[in-house]
Amino acid sequence: MTDLQSRNDVGGFEPEYKDVSFPFPEPPASIEEERLYRKQRLAAGLRVLGRLRLAEGVAGHVTVRDPEHEDHFWVNPFGKNFKFMTVSDLVCVDHEGRVVIGDQPVNTAAFAIHSGLHKARPDVMAAAHCHSMYGRTFSAMAQPLKMLTQDDTMFYDDIALHSDGGGAVVLDPTDGDKLAASLGDKKALIHQNHGLITVGGSVDAAIWWFVALERSCQTQLVALAAGEPVEISDELAQAGHEQQGNDLAGWFQFQPWMEELMREDPGFLD
Repeated sequence: MTDLQSRNDVGGFEPEYKDVSFPFPEPPASIEEERLYRKQRLAAGLRVLGRLRLAEGVAGHVTVRDPEHEDHFWVNPFGKNFKFMTVSDLVCVDHEGRVVIGDQPVNTAAFAIHSGLHKARPDVMAAAHCHSMYGRTFSAMAQPLKMLTQDDTMFYDDIALHSDGGGAVVLDPTDGDKLAASLGDKKALIHQNHGLITVGGSVDAAIWWFVALERSCQTQLVALAAGEPVEISDELAQAGHEQQGNDLAGWFQFQPWMEELMREDPGFLD
């Protein structure tokens, strides 16, 4: 008799099966509520990147499209520490780079990169880019991401490589258009000699893809330095992508970070 059986016999355990569902976000009641929700997630996402030390100095930017004016997006102000970002810090700019709401400067590179992405991809709500250590190191190799681990498969056939202009600061909006063209319909981009860019149907997904891709780059660099890693077959990689590479999965992976912030660091809501 197993321990479980003995406890069932003594305690009269009766299994009760329940319907279980994931706590997906409720549809917004108004444009104003949706705008606030997106800004809260943006401030939270920036704090996550700061906590993980993926942002260095003043480089790095994350954007979210405004729900009412779709040619406007919200972005972190230039020079503000990601770890202390709040909703009230965020700045709204249009696709021409003009500040619409806010009184703080915006990184020119943020506008140049993100305006092209948001214009080319109406399905993209948010985009993320930081000068993370392993992402920028891997980008210097000008190689596609290999499918070496189960986690890598979330990017199977869903990541592009852009090899133009990565050695210079992106300041020209036409460079953003070129990045968007290289990205195509995928969710992640390796910009040679520059770093990583990810996009998503939510801030949550875009942030998760960025962190996950940074970790995949780290894994790949370590594995290649150690020897000759075995790659995952296309069939298994495709199956992995179907399970964990969709936008909803990306959103869901962000939620433990959100729980952490709500308990330990809710100041981002200010």
